[in-house]
Amino acid sequence: MDIYGLIGKNLEHSFSPDYFNKKFRRLKIDAEYKIFELDTIEEFPNLIATNPEIKGLNVTIPYKRAMWQFVNFIDEPVNITGSTNTINIIRKNNEVYLCAYNTDVIGFEKTIKKILKKRKNINALIIGTGGSANSVAYVLRKLGINFSFVTRYPSKLMHTHYSWIDKEKIMENLLIINTTPIGMYPNVNDYPEIPYEYITADHIMYDLVYNPIETMFIKNGKKQAATCINGIQMLEIQAEASWDIWSKRVNTN
Repeated sequence: MDIYGLIGKNLEHSFSPDYFNKKFRRLKIDAEYKIFELDTIEEFPNLIATNPEIKGLNVTIPYKRAMWQFVNFIDEPVNITGSTNTINIIRKNNEVYLCAYNTDVIGFEKTIKKILKKRKNINALIIGTGGSANSVAYVLRKLGINFSFVTRYPSKLMHTHYSWIDKEKIMENLLIINTTPIGMYPNVNDYPEIPYEYITADHIMYDLVYNPIETMFIKNGKKQAATCINGIQMLEIQAEASWDIWSKRVNTN
């Protein structure tokens, strides 16, 4: 039996095992999807070495930006964003080849393009600066959307501190994307600290968090009549893109 799985921390409420195991049963695929919690990224090589049945992995917080050091092949979006969420594992002639991909960019692009179909000249705030934030930024650059990152520790020209966000800043940026785990279960009462009272019906609020389905970020946006979307559709699209990579067994030669 082939094994696929998810590496990260605090994974007990992850979407992926249920999604993939239902898919495997429905399609009669002899495979299982498991959770692999790693206390540190240094445990990753041993996981690969001692589990030869693992054919592919998804990667989540906090290891998306740490995978490059272990892989043999890096796909273009990974090279640009620095973020990996999918690993394809090829075992050949007693050698192991690890190939890094970013299917988050696929999921985000497909969902955001639907929403932006009738919007032009829109600017964005990306809340967070981690691996998911860089995946979102990759797509926004591709779509020609100007953006800045919102962070507690601004260190670059494109960074904005939470305390700098006022009415003018909100009105200048009609697309606001939360890429942090703020509001994720079990901390469901938390939300990014921005002035929601200035959000309007012209705004789009996109939360990459999918558990709960309706975060406080989303609830606050709905109160202001904004267009709101959570991360579940993006997650499903990136999961299918991961499966496409694993099932095709991409060869790096």
